[in-house]
Amino acid sequence: MSEITAAAPTDSSPAGVVIAESATARGRRARIALRALQVLLALFYAIASALPKLIGHASAAESFERLGWGSAGMYTIGALELAGAVALLIPVLQSVAAMALSALMVGAFVVQTAVFDGQYAATPVILMVPLTLIAWARRRHNAGLLRLLRRRM
Repeated sequence: MSEITAAAPTDSSPAGVVIAESATARGRRARIALRALQVLLALFYAIASALPKLIGHASAAESFERLGWGSAGMYTIGALELAGAVALLIPVLQSVAAMALSALMVGAFVVQTAVFDGQYAATPVILMVPLTLIAWARRRHNAGLLRLLRRRM
């Protein structure tokens, strides 16, 4: 079975131009790209963002002390980021995890702007773009999550 279906060039179409592409092949590539994006974001949140907070790295501890949140705030944010990273990889939780991490990034943006003079304010905004895409693309999983929650009640 061919992944790409192309019509033969006609007088009205230039030679070498693909007229139609199989929706399933395009959809499969989009799903693979989205999954790869989720894995990359999960790795980023787990290793680059949550880990320094959870091990109490000096740079993270200093930032949270400056905020006045101390180690409790640092460990809490680190745990939330790690939970979000793991949830990005669980199909039924993907959309909710992306929304929750986006909310965390809104908070990070506000803190970066208000407390740290916007030094790294662009980072949370940049991270919200792929998170929003994931939340939207995986939104159908929310119905499955609601079904699971209703069964438990």
